[in-house]
Amino acid sequence: MAELVELKEIEERVILIGVSVGSESDTKQCLDELEELVKTAGGAAVGRIIQNREGAHPVTYLGKGKLEEVKEQIWELDATGIVCDDELSPAQLRSLEDILETKIMDRTMVILDIFAARANTREGKIQVELAQLKYRAARLVGLRSSLSRLGGGIGTRGPGEKKLEMDRRLIHERISHLKEELKEVEQHREVLRRQRQRAHTKVAAIVGYTNAGKSTLLNYLTDAGILAEDKLFATLDPTTRSLRLPGGQKILLTDTVGFIRKLPHHLIEAFKSTLEEAKYSDIILHVVDCVNPQMDMQMHIVYDTLKELEVTDKIMVTVFNKMDKMNQSMILKDLSADYQVKISARTGEGTEELLQLLETILKNQQLYLEKVYSYQEAGKLQLIRRYGELLEEEYKEEGIGIKAYVPAELYGQLI
Repeated sequence: MAELVELKEIEERVILIGVSVGSESDTKQCLDELEELVKTAGGAAVGRIIQNREGAHPVTYLGKGKLEEVKEQIWELDATGIVCDDELSPAQLRSLEDILETKIMDRTMVILDIFAARANTREGKIQVELAQLKYRAARLVGLRSSLSRLGGGIGTRGPGEKKLEMDRRLIHERISHLKEELKEVEQHREVLRRQRQRAHTKVAAIVGYTNAGKSTLLNYLTDAGILAEDKLFATLDPTTRSLRLPGGQKILLTDTVGFIRKLPHHLIEAFKSTLEEAKYSDIILHVVDCVNPQMDMQMHIVYDTLKELEVTDKIMVTVFNKMDKMNQSMILKDLSADYQVKISARTGEGTEELLQLLETILKNQQLYLEKVYSYQEAGKLQLIRRYGELLEEEYKEEGIGIKAYVPAELYGQLI
């Protein structure tokens, strides 16, 4: 009997390269994050090279001398490819391929690869494939030889090599088909949104930089049971769960895909329907990793992305997370937020304060109602119990006396 041989996918060994146009420390931080992305995609960064320039070379990304240095490192470190920190143009991709004779990837390709591995729902898979095909259509010629050289690994998940071998016409036909499918999913999401509005249910969208602890928070508050790993983009598909607050009011919590620096524009476009959960929410819970050295930069990126998505005029609650790992002497402040709270989603510390804060916000959006209903109008009490907060209920001879807080949009039906 033939002996079974375990086949294991060879881990890709890549060199990270970046162009520093301003502060070199910023570029180093970008490459630190890129290293995490590569690790999440299943590869290993074995070296890095930074070149200080006024801007990336329009054809070769790096200058001639630095490319020689990269060539030497590929040989010395036995690397299987390089990953550039910026999105490469088709010309840059082809030139680097010809000069370095190795697999060429960029930040966008790595992010797309992670997304392809993490998408589970139909909508997530459609969005990922759409973003991948848009990205690859423009780079078809350069990618063909690059991906055929290694026959797998980072950048080949999702649509796969077969789709890369289609001509541009077929790719564009596929893009049109996916857009139609996505429209159907978006219509379904719109129906759900209208149902929530009719039910006067308030929604809080959980946003934040990737790996800030959004999924951990949702799991802790609602037992959602979604994947929460110490990895970038651990969850991709949005999850909505109902949460009953201490006073009895109900609110829906929706997790969204994590933000990241240099998030490619077409990725934001592809995930707009998912990210629009933030646009149509009543409250934004901005989860911040308060032990991350780049916390301020990450907060800035989240606000910039929300601005790009036209998420404005929302009640903003900044949730400083991971307080269990925090040095207590550090002062935490977000001047752009309406409210802020300090928690640990892992231990539950501070979550009671967060729930009370949500309750206060909802109460501030409600109107106080004091009224005596006739017994024929007793059904209105069910509306109050379902959508508001019933404070007092007294059965009298002339009817039922109540004191309650009710949603402003429901007030007219109850007086």
